[in-house]
Amino acid sequence: MSLAIGLMSGTSLDGIDAALIETDGEGAVRPLAFVTRAYDAAFRARLRGLLGGNAPEPEVAAVERELTRRHAEAVAALLSQAGIAARAVETLGFHGQTILHAPHQGTTWQIGDGALLAELTGIATVNDFRSADMTAGGQGAPLVPLYHLARVRAAGLTPPLAVLNLGGVANLTWIGAGETPPLAFDTGPGNALLDDWCLAHTGLACDRDGALAFAGTIDAAALARLLDHPYFAAPPPKSLDRDAFEVSLLDSLDPADGAATLTEFTAAAVAAAVALLPAPPRRWLVGGGGRHNPAMVMALRARLGCPVEPVEAVGWDGDALEAEAFAYLAVRSRHGLALSLPSTTGAACPVTGGRLHRPGH
Repeated sequence: MSLAIGLMSGTSLDGIDAALIETDGEGAVRPLAFVTRAYDAAFRARLRGLLGGNAPEPEVAAVERELTRRHAEAVAALLSQAGIAARAVETLGFHGQTILHAPHQGTTWQIGDGALLAELTGIATVNDFRSADMTAGGQGAPLVPLYHLARVRAAGLTPPLAVLNLGGVANLTWIGAGETPPLAFDTGPGNALLDDWCLAHTGLACDRDGALAFAGTIDAAALARLLDHPYFAAPPPKSLDRDAFEVSLLDSLDPADGAATLTEFTAAAVAAAVALLPAPPRRWLVGGGGRHNPAMVMALRARLGCPVEPVEAVGWDGDALEAEAFAYLAVRSRHGLALSLPSTTGAACPVTGGRLHRPGH
């Protein structure tokens, strides 16, 4: 067992999550502390300007340095809260910020300087979690399923069940009985499209409490066109870029109707994923920011017709879960253990990965 920190800056562009866990990288996990640090609007806009990977190289480099510095500050805040010294932490897992994910083109791009973060924190840092999986023919995502599996087994939960992460993009981990390998894939949009819509039409970063969606009416025709995307019929494993869908279909809608339609789009995409699973989940456990949106949770419950609960129902922290996962994966990387499986990313075989950066090297 060792102490590890995981860092996550997701596709919702809302900020940095930092989690401290104790783990052996296999079945034992003990969450210890968690902090989140929100991005200010100006830095969020700079990150948004990098999406798609077409920004000028000097701007990418400048934002990467600033992003890395902010992650170091998040680590310092976490260590302060936990009351431990950096030297007590063996490994730091640094996901970085995805600015482009195009698995059909064999490319993914996460900015974040692992060597610099190791120097700033004094902690051995693992980054670049996705490249090895893609080299092995995988999608490079999602990478959290093995952590979900460890937590589900440790909690003794009854399969089949699904863990749904409602981040910028939504992804699920299906867990069956016995030694059945988990199945994982991106279901479709999570919060990113809705957040972008709210920012463009209201100036607010998200639809807080689902208020805008609750005030609107779903446009059935626009929803049907969104769901006609070929991604939904494709077999898993599969993954998405946050901007894979053409939301100009909604341009004629008012802000509330657009929010209602996009909220329903997320739920309908999750429901469509059930047909791709080996057996329907008896229970859905939801993490990520979307679980705080009652309109989205209500839409999921209506579509799925079975218990849909926040992961807090089983004692987990849904805000910390992804950051915890990258701490866990960093430990697995250092032990040479798999970070992904053929059933979670489509890689040809179980794949380890990550690049290790030691302070002073």
